[in-house]
Amino acid sequence: MGTAVSSTSFSQQDLLDAFAISDPKVRSVFLNSAIQRRFLEVPLPAADGTPSPETQADLLDRHKTLAVDMGIRALRACLDDAGATVSDIRHLCCVTSTGFLTPGLSALIIRELGIDRHCSRSDIVGMGCNAGLNALNVVSGWSVANPGELAVVLCAEACSAAYVMDSTMRTAVVNSLFGDGAAALAVVGRPGGGGSPGGAGGPRILKFASCIIPEAVGAMRYDWDDAQSRFSFFLDPQIPYVVGAHAEIVVDRLLAGTGLLRGDIRHWLVHAGGKKVIDAVMVNLGLNRYELRHTSGVLRDYGNVSSGSFLFSYERLQQETVTTPGDYGVLMTMGPGSTIETALIRW
Repeated sequence: MGTAVSSTSFSQQDLLDAFAISDPKVRSVFLNSAIQRRFLEVPLPAADGTPSPETQADLLDRHKTLAVDMGIRALRACLDDAGATVSDIRHLCCVTSTGFLTPGLSALIIRELGIDRHCSRSDIVGMGCNAGLNALNVVSGWSVANPGELAVVLCAEACSAAYVMDSTMRTAVVNSLFGDGAAALAVVGRPGGGGSPGGAGGPRILKFASCIIPEAVGAMRYDWDDAQSRFSFFLDPQIPYVVGAHAEIVVDRLLAGTGLLRGDIRHWLVHAGGKKVIDAVMVNLGLNRYELRHTSGVLRDYGNVSSGSFLFSYERLQQETVTTPGDYGVLMTMGPGSTIETALIRW
């Protein structure tokens, strides 16, 4: 595992003060978010309060700069943790939803780090907060077909490059939630399915399960805002309830045929989508706050870092050194579609 963030952090109060936000409803959204601090690279207003003008082209440039920088730092930390080097990478899968690049992020990072030109690569773009598990699903398949070779899933989300500054509640919800972050995970397929990525102590991936909710296809989206001449996130207020209502369905499907019950899962690593999302998952799956401590901790310290959030939680579990051989874990992400992705792992 390896993670990285952008260079500047703000408390929620810092942001309210910097942008002179006085609307009590907007202030309430920020201050009741269960977020203490986030990492962002946003241009602050001038001393007279005049906002800094930015075009969509400016935001795309910021996305490129931040995603490459954070991605490289997260990748290097991941390789150090795995006891590997850049020359060991045989497949690089990059995930992002906060900007569009052609050539993709994978090509830019391969060039910047001098990774072997024969390294295969893939880019998962625009799938949103659930995309880290979509990528892990793809990469695990590659790893089975290429046993012993090192693959890396890299989620790099420059949420600073996807902001709209106006007085609407739509943007207030988004602006109160997201932060910059990148996370990288090393994956190795072992001949015969034995062993674990990164050596002793790492879990094996056993199974994936997905659930798309077509009737909520517009609940989370990133679309064009004519008034602002840029792309803008939209989050429907009903998202927590939609996700919560379907969490049991996908988890039961994940555990079907394994002989496992929810009570057999010792470690839950859930996307830090927001306070209400975490609460909805907790209630609908019958979990307690301790079981979702890492998810809540990531939200508190980083905000929602989109596709890499569940990997930030995984890193915290890894650092606790509380897992034991035979423990089962569930990874869960949710995002546009609306979609819930899950994976079953075992140490």
